Amino acid sequence: MNTSPASPPSPSSSRPLRDLAPGIAGMALVGSSVTVSRSLVDAPLFGVQAVRYTMAALLLFGLARLARVRITMPRGREWLWLAGVAATGLVLFNVAVVRGVAHAEPAVIAVAVACVPVLFGVVGPLMEGRKPSRRVLLAAPVVVAGAVLVEGTGRTDAAGVGWAALALGCEAGFTLLAVPVLRRHGAWGVSLHAVWMGAVMLAVLTACVEGPSELVSVSPRQWAATGYLAVMVTAVAFLLWYRTVAAVGSGRAGLLTGVAPLAAAGAGAATGGGVPGPAVWLGLAVVVAGLAVGLRAERAPGGPTAAMRSPVAMPPPVAPVAPVARKPRNAHEPAAP
Repeated sequence: MNTSPASPPSPSSSRPLRDLAPGIAGMALVGSSVTVSRSLVDAPLFGVQAVRYTMAALLLFGLARLARVRITMPRGREWLWLAGVAATGLVLFNVAVVRGVAHAEPAVIAVAVACVPVLFGVVGPLMEGRKPSRRVLLAAPVVVAGAVLVEGTGRTDAAGVGWAALALGCEAGFTLLAVPVLRRHGAWGVSLHAVWMGAVMLAVLTACVEGPSELVSVSPRQWAATGYLAVMVTAVAFLLWYRTVAAVGSGRAGLLTGVAPLAAAGAGAATGGGVPGPAVWLGLAVVVAGLAVGLRAERAPGGPTAAMRSPVAMPPPVAPVAPVARKPRNAHEPAAP
């Protein structure tokens, strides 16, 4: 009879869910921001966003100091990668969304952004030096189809299609351009640098296009909405999202963008937008099915699950090299290590 004690459950068994949970929460916050952003339609575009990202940068800096997180300054090409994240994911994306809804129904923009998993499933792993996962490639169109059912389709014109395409590219750039710098800077560094760079860009646009005096017209309700977007949708959501991207890779993390339409539908219902119809419920089921397929851990032959292999994991420690024995120079000298 074997009397050896039973092996305790592996702590890594719950790691996939622990790695994905921050990204799910971050996408839920992004989806819920749709309702809040409606109150900013009449507000100065660049000025309000500049204030939003300035507040988020100060909050991230303060939280990093309290958590004793070391923020590393960018160097070399890292400045370009981080500036690209700020320019696409923060500045241009907000312009595309606000200008796009003037030519198309919000559902059209949302459907375009929901197509991000297809780009992530192919381009993301290639940027990380890996082959795209077959499971992610199969699940991405399912998630997109469900998101389309949730958001529906709407009226648009040629300009609306163009703005929707720009929003899609900016949403993809927000994650893909961060992949090369996540290893060195981590979620904290990428989030803080991208946010303060975006704040500077938007401040310049405010001075050149709108003028700071336009901020006087912002109502208290709009400032409250700006504060919510700065704290929850920018500072908190950015940290949560980049933590998941660093843990599971941009390909699998991209599938979580399907959570945003779910959160948007739920937030709309909770704020009096009505109970979703049958097509929406069908879309929710399709998105959940796609996420379940794409996010399920893949077991590699003779090794741990592929989901537990972080694309930004540090290399294993190098074993110390034993010193080489030196021969004695004479008969009276002992051999030295």
